[in-house]
Amino acid sequence: MQQTGLTSIIPPSFDTIVSMTVRLLPGLLILICAIVAFPGCVYRMDIPQGNRVDPELVAQLEIGMSRDQVTFLLGTPAVVDLYRPDQWHYIYYLKKGDDGSIEKYRMTLTFRNDLLAKIDGRLNPG
Repeated sequence: MQQTGLTSIIPPSFDTIVSMTVRLLPGLLILICAIVAFPGCVYRMDIPQGNRVDPELVAQLEIGMSRDQVTFLLGTPAVVDLYRPDQWHYIYYLKKGDDGSIEKYRMTLTFRNDLLAKIDGRLNPG
């Protein structure tokens, strides 16, 4: 007679357990090494925030320009102070993914009679 679908209720011997462990050990060690080694290979992207403006456009900025001209040239500012509506703040923040370093740039434009009167700070490295 042939018996199908029956499982043995006899526990495996110590030798069987040791041989199974020895066979699984190299694969387990490779898996552990991969888990430890690969987190350093994860790609972390750069995170830019704020106004990223081309340096050539910033160089075209001149005292006496109207608000519309500045907006056309640089785009809308990141911050317009409610208490000082004649000041526009252009801010650029970059957190680099590879080393986690942070770059911050700030440029404040001051207007008088809707014309650009003062430029403080810089928006680009250099």
